[in-house]
Amino acid sequence: MNALVLGSVWVVAATLVALLPMRFQFLPGFALLLTAPLLIWRIGVEFGWLPALLGLAAFVSMFRKPLRYLALRAVGRTRDEAMGRTSGEGVP
Repeated sequence: MNALVLGSVWVVAATLVALLPMRFQFLPGFALLLTAPLLIWRIGVEFGWLPALLGLAAFVSMFRKPLRYLALRAVGRTRDEAMGRTSGEGVP
C-alpha cells in the first residue's frame, strides 16, 4: 500500500480517536504514537526527506505533550515533575 494512503488512514484514525472521551483515548492514542515513526520513515523512503521532515513536524506538534512527558520520565523526573506540577500542586 502507498505510504500516502497509509498516512491518510492514520490521520482519519487520529481524528476519530480525538473525538473519543479522554478516558478512552489512551490505548488507541498510544498505538498511533508508536506507528507514526514507522509511517514517517516509509514516507521518507518513498518520497524523500522533505515530506518526511514535514510529517515529523506534524507528528511532534500533535503529540508534543505525551512526547515531553515520556522524555522527562526517561531522564528520571518524577511523574509530577514530568506533568509540570510543582510540589504544592498535587492531584487531589
